[in-house]
Amino acid sequence: MASYRKERLEELIKRIIGDLLIKGVVKDPRIGFATVVKAELNDDRTLATVHISVIGGADEKRKTIKGLNAAAGFVKFHLGKEMQIKTIPDVNFVYDDSIEKGLGIVNLIDGLAKEKTSDDE
Repeated sequence: MASYRKERLEELIKRIIGDLLIKGVVKDPRIGFATVVKAELNDDRTLATVHISVIGGADEKRKTIKGLNAAAGFVKFHLGKEMQIKTIPDVNFVYDDSIEKGLGIVNLIDGLAKEKTSDDE
């Protein structure tokens, strides 16, 4: 039962922060095109680790994560306004490269499929 509540809270945090990014509420110029991949709460629900995917080069990714962590207090304030819980978790943003890895695998499979079709001809 407790894990179901934790999962619901993680999804709510993910949705709220995603909406903040989409609507441009967080106005730090360092923040580029970022997407929330997932949010994870620690066991006592005092810290939310938010995994972010960023489109751009390494410098853009580093600046975006730095800008988001600088705005963590502002994000926590908005979480407090939206969530109906006693303790609002602190927020820590980390870079997540799982989407890039997935695209790399898809490109590899596409390349192998093209190679196979050209060998069959």
